[in-house]
Amino acid sequence: MSNNGHTKTIEHILEKVHAGERISYEEGLLLYEQAELLDLAEAANARRQQINPGDVVSYLIDRNINYTNVCVTDCQFCNFYTPRSTDAKAYVNSKEVLGRKIEEARQLGATRILMQGGHNPDLPFEYYTDLVGWIHRTFPQIEIDAFSPSEIEFMANISGKSWEEVLTELKAVGLAGLPGGGGEILDDEIRNLVSPKKIKTANWLGVMKVAHRLDLTTTATMVIGFTETPRHRMNHFQRLRDTQDDSLAIGSRGFNAFISWTVQIENTPLGRSKRRDLFGATPQEYLRHTVMARIFLDNIPHLSASWPTQGAKVGQVALHFGCDDFGSTMIEENVVSAAGAPTKVSPMMTVHEIHRQIREAGFVPAQRNTRYEIMREYRDGDEDLPPEKVVEAENVIPLAVLN
Repeated sequence: MSNNGHTKTIEHILEKVHAGERISYEEGLLLYEQAELLDLAEAANARRQQINPGDVVSYLIDRNINYTNVCVTDCQFCNFYTPRSTDAKAYVNSKEVLGRKIEEARQLGATRILMQGGHNPDLPFEYYTDLVGWIHRTFPQIEIDAFSPSEIEFMANISGKSWEEVLTELKAVGLAGLPGGGGEILDDEIRNLVSPKKIKTANWLGVMKVAHRLDLTTTATMVIGFTETPRHRMNHFQRLRDTQDDSLAIGSRGFNAFISWTVQIENTPLGRSKRRDLFGATPQEYLRHTVMARIFLDNIPHLSASWPTQGAKVGQVALHFGCDDFGSTMIEENVVSAAGAPTKVSPMMTVHEIHRQIREAGFVPAQRNTRYEIMREYRDGDEDLPPEKVVEAENVIPLAVLN
C-alpha cells in the first residue's frame, strides 16, 4: 500500500475510535507503528471520555509491602530478590514489622495494602492463609490486594491445590483483590528470554480468569522495553481484551484497570549484560504505548499513569494521553526502586503533591478506593486532607533473627 493509502487507512481507523467503535488487531498494529503520536493522543482522549467522561483524575492512598525477598524465579530484570533463605540479605517480614507498616499506612489515610513477594520455597501454603487472615482480623478497615498470578501458581505448585482452591481459601480469610504483577509481556517468546522460570502467558491469564469468577478485584499490567516488537505488545493487548470479553460475558467485573511502565534495568542482570543498550524504553515510547492501550483496550474501564517509573512530569502528560488515574501515593516501593526507578530517590508521593500534579495538568483530583469508586472529589481546594507525615520504610528483619 502506498504512503497515501496508509494515511487514508489510518485516518479511517482514527475516525472509528472517535466514533466509539472497536478496532481490530491489525488496525491497532498499523496505528502503533505508523500513526502520528498527537493524533493518537487525541483519539485516546476521545476514548477516555467515552468510557470515563469528565475532568476527574483519581488516585489511591496505599502502601506496597513485600513479605519476602527470597525467590527462585531468577527474572533477568529484577534486583530485588535473593535466591536462598540462607543469604545475608534474605528476609521474611514478621507480623510485627508488617503490622507496623500497615498501621503507618493507615495513619496516612491508606485504604489498601498491595502485598507481594518472591517465590519462596521455604514458605508453606498455610503461611499465606495465616498471614492474610491475621491482617484482615487486625486491620479490618484495610483492603488486602495481594499475590500476583505467578505467586498464586507457585502456591498451587507447592501445595498440590488448584488455582481455584488457592484463591478460594485466600478469599475466605480476607483477600480482596489480585494485583496484575508479573504480566510483563504476555507473549512467551519474550518471557522465555527474560523470565524463563516464571509463569507463562496462558497460566497468567488463567489465574486471572479464576480470580474474576471469584469476584476478586484485579488489574492488568504490562512492562515494555524487553526488545519486544509492536506486534508482541499488540499480542499482549489482544490477549487482555479477549480475557476481559470472556469475563464480562459471565457477569464478572474483570480487570478494573490497566497500568504499564518501562522496564528498569540498572543493577539487574539485563543491565549488566552485553546487550544492555537494547533494553528499556523512552518516555516517548511509553506515551505511545499508553495511548494505544487506551484506544485498543476499550473494555477495561481505567488507565493509570506510571509516575513511579516515568517521573511526575511524564505522568502529567499521560493524563492528556488517555489516562484517568494517577496511581497511588506509593508510601513504600522496593522492587522497581531496586532496579533503578525514580522511587529509589523519592519512595512516595504525598497526597498534597498528587493533588498539585493533577491540578497543574488541568484536572480535578479525587481519592478512590481499589474498585475505583470515588470517595471524595477535591474541586474547591485541599481542605481536610489526610496528615502529611512522611513515613520511611521500616527495616526488615533478617531470617537469621526470626529463626
